[in-house]
Amino acid sequence: MLNLKQTSNVYLAIGKTDMRKSIDGLAIIVQMSFKLDPFSNAIFVFCNLKRDKIKLLYWENNGFWLAYRRLERGRFKWPENANDKVMPITERQLRWLLILNSE
Repeated sequence: MLNLKQTSNVYLAIGKTDMRKSIDGLAIIVQMSFKLDPFSNAIFVFCNLKRDKIKLLYWENNGFWLAYRRLERGRFKWPENANDKVMPITERQLRWLLILNSE
């Protein structure tokens, strides 16, 4: 089971991500664009253009977790910065994003 407390790092993908991408596509983004290891002890969070869907990618033991959340109302508050591709956040900030941070 995905345990956020055991994760050492959380990274947000700045801007929009194509939500048609599955595990392999997201892992390639992590590796090629972010220059990070998708097999590390980290959660990678991606958001779509309309800011109503997010995906979380996480490696655990011998396989990936892919979690998906879609808001029926409101939008996620998401950073936009043309200079950065990824933003590190804390586990606590991730919880705020998942639970409280929708308009």
